[in-house]
Amino acid sequence: MTLEVSIDEIQIGSWGWTSAGGWPHDCHKRLGFVDSGETFMLWSLDRDRMVGRNQHGHEVALRPFMGVMGMPTDEPGEYSTAPPRATGGNLDCKELVQGTTLYLPVEVPGALFSVGDGHAAQGDGELCVTAIECPMERVQLTFRLRDDFPIATPHARAPDAWITLGLHEDLQEATYRAIEAMLDLMVREHGFSRGDAYALASLVVDLRITQIVNGVRGVHAVLRDGAVRG
Repeated sequence: MTLEVSIDEIQIGSWGWTSAGGWPHDCHKRLGFVDSGETFMLWSLDRDRMVGRNQHGHEVALRPFMGVMGMPTDEPGEYSTAPPRATGGNLDCKELVQGTTLYLPVEVPGALFSVGDGHAAQGDGELCVTAIECPMERVQLTFRLRDDFPIATPHARAPDAWITLGLHEDLQEATYRAIEAMLDLMVREHGFSRGDAYALASLVVDLRITQIVNGVRGVHAVLRDGAVRG
């Protein structure tokens, strides 16, 4: 079945942090930030203005979401929480904000859903390996089981768009998986032929790099409401 997770409320804490470089990671190595020392930012989070301010006076807009939302796979063994999987996990998709609904395929009895890794703000890619990592005062989710929405990869319904996520160690393969899921969705939700969905997707679907730092890369495809009319 599919687990529907409605993200009803996310209330951030009052502080957060960002760390860039200073330890071995593929991104740090490629960009020359392993031996340069850590760049550390401590953020004060204004929950009324939804603005974060660091110790240098830099300000950024806040758009909080949970980096980890997911379930285990049905394969035996122990697994790191770092890489995302088809059943969710460390997706780090900045679109999963309050008011969005996440859909995940269930592979184990009881689903065993977990949530964590609070982010106050993040760009697509999470390129320095961290966002504004922060505690949350409150996260409220509503769960429903769906037997009428079969999926093989994570999907999301934003207030104004459908989103499909592709995950793989290879970024190109992750991209193809996001596209294939989007084409399936366009056929199912809008009644297009697969060929028409493919042609229209080239015109109205945006491909974004979700994250490149968790071993398994993520790409999400975004179809805005009203992008195709008639």
